[in-house]
Amino acid sequence: MGYSAVPCGSGRHSVWQTPDMLVEIETAWSLSGYLLVCFSAGYFIHDTVDIVASGQARASWEYLVHHIMAMGAFFSGIFWSSFVGGGVLTLLVEVSNIFLTIRMMMKISNAQDHLLYRVNKYVNLVMYFLFRLAPQAYLTHFFLRYVGQRTLGTFLLAVLLMLDMMILIYFSRLLRSDFCPERVPRQQHKDKFLTE
Repeated sequence: MGYSAVPCGSGRHSVWQTPDMLVEIETAWSLSGYLLVCFSAGYFIHDTVDIVASGQARASWEYLVHHIMAMGAFFSGIFWSSFVGGGVLTLLVEVSNIFLTIRMMMKISNAQDHLLYRVNKYVNLVMYFLFRLAPQAYLTHFFLRYVGQRTLGTFLLAVLLMLDMMILIYFSRLLRSDFCPERVPRQQHKDKFLTE
């Protein structure tokens, strides 16, 4: 629950196969990109049902909001065959999940004093910037400049702006937790592995 099962290399493969996806976010299409967006939408549906069915909706409300927004955006690629390139670009964030997961596992194991944790926190910072912040900024720029007037584009821009806020909040939590731990309340150190 809460962890992405989306294959990390699939987004890269789609972009490698159809490099137009980096520029023609609305119209570029490839079978691998389309299937990746379909698979990802299925993952978000499954994870949402799992969160609700396991009684974790209150504790995982941020994931639910994220998943609902992501499903809305992915459905545009699935049902209207547009913005598949944008969907594939948003899935580049999964690369940074590798380092976020390593970080979380080490925090759960109380291994923050190990060299691997210290190295990972800097690698994590770089990966977060390269695979979360940069693609989100690029997509936001694209939607603000080119598709803000279209109905589907306006909807996707609204979803993207909400996701931007969530990513920035998570980034600030990550920075506070790893680089300014004296500013994080004691209770948070102990109980909130997923949101730190």
